Amino acid sequence: MLAVAAFRRYLRQMISPSRMTRFAFASVLVLAAVPQVVAQTAPAQPALRAANTPVDPQSAIASREAWLYKGSDITPDPAWHFGTLKNGLRYAVRKNGVPPGQISMRVRIDAGSLYETDPERGFAHLIEHLSFRGSQYVPDGEAKRIWQRMGTTFGSDTNAQTTPTQTVYKLDLPSATEAGIDESLKILSGMVSNPNITATALGAERPAVLAEQREQPGPQVRVINALNETFFAGQPLADRSPIGHVKELEAATADTVRAFHDRWYRPERTLVVIAGDFDPAKLETMVAKNFGGWKGIGPNPADPDFGKPDPKQTTTKAVVEPGIPTRIEMAIVRPWQYNDDTIVFNQKRLADFIALAVINRRLETRARSGGSYIAAAVRLDDPSRSANGTFVTILPVGSAWDPALKDVRAVIADAQASPPTKAEIERELAEQRVSFKTQVDTYRAEAGSKEADDMVQALDIRETTTSPAVIQGVFEDAVKKGFFAPDKILAATKRLFQGTATRALISTPTAEPGLETTLANALKVDVKGLAGKRTRQGNVTFASLPKLGAPATIVSNTPIKEFEMQEYNLSNGVRVLVYPTTSEDSRVYVRVRFGGGYNALPSNKETPAWAADLALTAGGIGKLNQGDLDALTSGRRIGLDFGIDEDAFLYNALTSPADLDDQLKLIAAAMSAPAWDPAPVLRARAVAVSSYAGANASPTGVLSRDLDRLLRDGDPRWGTPSLAAINATTPAAFRALWEPLLKTGPVEVMVFGDIKADVAIAAVQKTLGALPPRTAATEQTPPPHFPAHNTTPVTRTHDGPANQAAAVIAWPTGGGVAGLSEARRLEVLAAIFSDRLFDRLRSQAGASYSPNVSSDWPTGFATGGKMAAIGQVAPENIPLFFKLSREIAAELVSTPIDADELKRTIGPMQQSIQRQSTGNQFWMNQLDGATYDPTRINALMHLYSDISNITAAQLQETAAKYLRPDRDWTLQVVPAGEGKK
Repeated sequence: MLAVAAFRRYLRQMISPSRMTRFAFASVLVLAAVPQVVAQTAPAQPALRAANTPVDPQSAIASREAWLYKGSDITPDPAWHFGTLKNGLRYAVRKNGVPPGQISMRVRIDAGSLYETDPERGFAHLIEHLSFRGSQYVPDGEAKRIWQRMGTTFGSDTNAQTTPTQTVYKLDLPSATEAGIDESLKILSGMVSNPNITATALGAERPAVLAEQREQPGPQVRVINALNETFFAGQPLADRSPIGHVKELEAATADTVRAFHDRWYRPERTLVVIAGDFDPAKLETMVAKNFGGWKGIGPNPADPDFGKPDPKQTTTKAVVEPGIPTRIEMAIVRPWQYNDDTIVFNQKRLADFIALAVINRRLETRARSGGSYIAAAVRLDDPSRSANGTFVTILPVGSAWDPALKDVRAVIADAQASPPTKAEIERELAEQRVSFKTQVDTYRAEAGSKEADDMVQALDIRETTTSPAVIQGVFEDAVKKGFFAPDKILAATKRLFQGTATRALISTPTAEPGLETTLANALKVDVKGLAGKRTRQGNVTFASLPKLGAPATIVSNTPIKEFEMQEYNLSNGVRVLVYPTTSEDSRVYVRVRFGGGYNALPSNKETPAWAADLALTAGGIGKLNQGDLDALTSGRRIGLDFGIDEDAFLYNALTSPADLDDQLKLIAAAMSAPAWDPAPVLRARAVAVSSYAGANASPTGVLSRDLDRLLRDGDPRWGTPSLAAINATTPAAFRALWEPLLKTGPVEVMVFGDIKADVAIAAVQKTLGALPPRTAATEQTPPPHFPAHNTTPVTRTHDGPANQAAAVIAWPTGGGVAGLSEARRLEVLAAIFSDRLFDRLRSQAGASYSPNVSSDWPTGFATGGKMAAIGQVAPENIPLFFKLSREIAAELVSTPIDADELKRTIGPMQQSIQRQSTGNQFWMNQLDGATYDPTRINALMHLYSDISNITAAQLQETAAKYLRPDRDWTLQVVPAGEGKK
């Protein structure tokens, strides 16, 4: 059972009962129980056989039929131009000018890890690597450099991924010319038709693939593998992770890998998708020219049998993972079957999603009240065309999984016992209605890269894709025809929890004897009637929010002519920056910055500041709790995200022109009258406690927990708080910290987007402008500082696999707005450093899959910046990482960068600026704090020229200034046994 790809991407949010707060609970619920993806960021002279040579394009095209819509009555999106070449290759191209000048190309091969035999496990992903390493038109290792010269950023613009069902090659070409598009299609055609599969290439790339496998987080991978083995027992998906097995990868030869390639890489199994700022007719011609000469080797094989759920397989499994909190995963699985993608089919699927949304809201309501589980959710999915399933995830409070399972099952059973109320259904319909309307309103601003990805996804899941207006029409037609009547939703609910088999997996930190049997018995316990009385949401309106004061008057209005912006000072001290622009239809970005951010937090002790994202807005406003706030904003494009910046606290929201007034009112009320509900604080603490041990399960977990603090010499404002500090986070302590912080310090309001300046400032005047004047912020705490140089690395240990380690080397730099020109030189230097480290550590040595170098220059502090190189390696390769990093640093000081390398680095940065500057968030991020510090405006004016005018001599001088061997600081994260040696 499948729905329109466009439906799928819009419906994913429907399992989330709240748009008000981005709970981090989502991260603990998503453990990727089903399809897996292995992506790589490009590395790639083949043993040339039958060459794929360009052909006359007009003679290569067999049909221009819209093949995607065969069997469907969904109205096609007329912007897409479809066709099929005589060799069977299909294509879809379209015009899209977002961002201007960019072309997004995707080449999809209809084969992934499920197409492998047992001795071939990992071959699909291995071929992805080899294709990028070298191919018919590209010498070994040159693909990355060729596209860098065209302005692409390695990793984000050139990429690929392998899943169980497909392999996709991706290229986003900025400022594309006809010659560049043609050359890129030529390269891509050679990559898929004739990659360099030789013993030499295989020997060079295999270590990088094995490094990628080694660097995967062990506990999470083991749980995911166990999930697949349990949920899909007896089917290929149970043991077909795209990353493969070490045994088969080490045994791979050029002949065996080439055999897999020749069997599945063929034009009949290939889709070329292009969306971008170019004439579709010319795109079609170039596809035909470059791919039309490709011929498959031998007959086109039938698809492998993905199998069906087997009811005779074991129903429960228990795994022990000390690094992962207790969790339960359930699946009600049914056979996957192909369905023509019709309107009625999608309307029925919509009813399924509404049914699950109702259940998820009930589950979330119980979790918020402090029940037996921290979080729980249900979802519907068709993993890798291997099953259709209803999946349930439960994160209990502590280790008490049995009551959590019982409570969640009770909510699900109650949903099957009687229909939901009309009010419950209408609430979920309102959420979906605003989502569809938003997509319609903003369709003109949808990026070509997203449209290309959606088309690839549509074919992969055997669906169609269409315009948001068509989707909206299908939805509203379903409403009129009664698809969402209470009895229909009840029927959908019952259907969703019936299947061929019910399976469950439990993961616990410690072993429990007989746990699989205990779990199986728990699934049989009768839970009817245990859900208790359904709660009813009361009627609330924006009038229910606390009253604000009198609107402020405008004290001054200053145009910023360079950017067509308006700056206002209001009578209550609030400063406002408004940027009216139509670049993103119906989108208005709001940011309210206030107080001192990290500057206002104590630097000598740990505080409850860490819980703000989870508990501050979730604590309610005035007399309204979070459920009330959800109801208040239901069917509206209104949000409330809280964050901490270097020099300010901030609320962020994406709203619409029609919702701007109420959006600003909500933020003003949140700042002036928080409700301090203790439940979200307790819930945040439970989440943090349950996941704390997991940080030690891998080197990346340790880095995530400790590195930010270590790079600031132990400053407690950064990094994960200690377990003691987490346990000390009580509702009273949380309020004691945040209540004064919400009331003090300057306020800056930024309103950027599809709104007129006079409308925007009027809305601010009566909301944020109606707040009382702010008291001055308390004295700022000291800025962070870099740790002292060390000759022996700081050592941290992890409890994960013994072949995993990580290493960091960093140098101090600077900070502050005045030094942004220097910061930009450091960004270029870091990019060159990163590229060289990648080439030597991964492409040449195969010691690390994704080493990276980055520069961080805080604008909110005068100090605290750093350049850091990070790599995951085997423990024995830590010295190699430090050796190569120091060699590259010394080279950057001693030897000027050559012209080609400088161009390949600066060009992608220029293109990135040009692309990002077409969106409002770019301008908002660059101008944070500009109403209080006008030098930020001047700094933005010089951004592009600062990057463009950088010389090799300047970079050498910058390297000599900062990359000093007497100032570097190093860290190693090694297996626990290694750390004791």
